[in-house]
Amino acid sequence: MLSQEKIDIIKSTVPVLEQHGKTITTVFYKNMFEAHPELLNVFNHVNQAQGRQQTALANTVLAAAKHIDNLGAIIPAVVQIANKHVSLGIVPEQYPIVGKYLLGAIKEVLGDAATPEILGAWEEAYGIIADAFIGVEKSMYDEKEAEDGGWKLFKGFIVADKIKESDVITSIYFKPVDGGKVPSYKPGQYISVKLEIPGEKNTLIRQYSLSQAPNGESFRISVKREADNNPNGKASVYLHDKVNVGDIVELSAPAGDFYLDVENNTPVTLISGGVGVTPMMAMYETIATTTPERPVAFLHSARTRSHQAFDKVVREMNESLATSSYAALYSEEGDGFINRDFLEKNVKEGSDVYVCGPTPFMQAVISELYAMGIDKEKVHFEFFGPAVQLNLAHS
Repeated sequence: MLSQEKIDIIKSTVPVLEQHGKTITTVFYKNMFEAHPELLNVFNHVNQAQGRQQTALANTVLAAAKHIDNLGAIIPAVVQIANKHVSLGIVPEQYPIVGKYLLGAIKEVLGDAATPEILGAWEEAYGIIADAFIGVEKSMYDEKEAEDGGWKLFKGFIVADKIKESDVITSIYFKPVDGGKVPSYKPGQYISVKLEIPGEKNTLIRQYSLSQAPNGESFRISVKREADNNPNGKASVYLHDKVNVGDIVELSAPAGDFYLDVENNTPVTLISGGVGVTPMMAMYETIATTTPERPVAFLHSARTRSHQAFDKVVREMNESLATSSYAALYSEEGDGFINRDFLEKNVKEGSDVYVCGPTPFMQAVISELYAMGIDKEKVHFEFFGPAVQLNLAHS
């Protein structure tokens, strides 16, 4: 445990981190990658180029400083980040590297203001926080490896099938190369796909939600094809155009802290925008096959009908469930967007609400849910990429 003196020192750095946090994390990543280019095989270069990773880390460091005397307050953030680390294959040996360059960046950006006392306090604090992450991640790795069909880090899977679901979304089915079982997972979780793309200097690792209920036989992801000139699109274009049935791809075990609570039978409302439909498919199919009596509403927003995936299968499941409702809107076809009026008419009373989609979509929807008086504890959401702070009204 940190001494009260060091806790006070770290708390005194909060205003500085609020002002210079992103500059520090930008310098940190730059210096670390120059010294350890092998880590470029782990981190998402697009998130780096767009500054999203730097912002996410700055927010995490700031939260740690604010709650250094009660780190339990940031456990949800720790669990979320640890899940991402496990899906990327982060190992304990990498934490000292991160600590070295993070402290170096603090010193470089703050100069003489980074006194030996401040650096010493942060070094000790980082050690405690790193140990917490290492411990949480070890438990996750051990748990995944111990599951029937489970493994640690990455494992070879064969592409068993590819199915076009819409003009922009294609599903890819994977089965283990060794012919073994596929471990179960929580509906809503994701896997990482590791890609060695010709012409790319570094490995690309991308997370994709599992878009079907656990079945013990296969994984399915459903990938939106980005534009060829979109830097976000390297992995998706490769998966759409170059990865074929019979190819072998390395996958991580399922991870993620956004998933359906299957332990109770309370009503559920699933709200998705665009390719955010993918984790909802796993949730909806799980309800349909395991608790068909559970009240559920499935609300979806897409640009056009041709962009929407899974409409037919969702309609079929909806018709087979006595307490289910389904509604879809198409913004470019005059149906409008999911707004307050639509939510008031379609959200199941007393339901747990799950939201996934682009950040502006989630910001608008979640703000309205809060304004409707729905308890924050009953609103669950997931971001694509590094978690960013939503500017939520009524929150």
